[in-house]
Amino acid sequence: MDSFLYNKRLQSPICTGNPWEIQKQEQHKEQPETSFKEILEQKISEESKLSFSKHAVNRVMERNVDVSSANLERLNEGVRLAEEKGLKEPLILVDSTAYVVNLKNNKVVTVVSDESLKGAIFTNIDGTVMI
Repeated sequence: MDSFLYNKRLQSPICTGNPWEIQKQEQHKEQPETSFKEILEQKISEESKLSFSKHAVNRVMERNVDVSSANLERLNEGVRLAEEKGLKEPLILVDSTAYVVNLKNNKVVTVVSDESLKGAIFTNIDGTVMI
């Protein structure tokens, strides 16, 4: 046997299975999976002028807080009222959910749901808005 052909056979890759399936699997691996946290942050940023801190997003997920369009709209209304009164760190109550908001940065600092509100003490706030 010719040494050139012999070396070519040794260096060629050996594939088992259907090469088209392998290519499809590699394409699917390249696409990153979006987590629930990323989807939640995207929805909040689309529907609200506020951003949520990492801590607040974790609290929303842990406590199953309803961040529907209607609730975000009410939260934005609370922020508008707080800004009119000159507040800097208000506590905004939307039904039975409390949001502590930093108005300077337009960022929700933390979220407390109805189950955790009993006995809760809020510090570093300068006013409360009930919506």
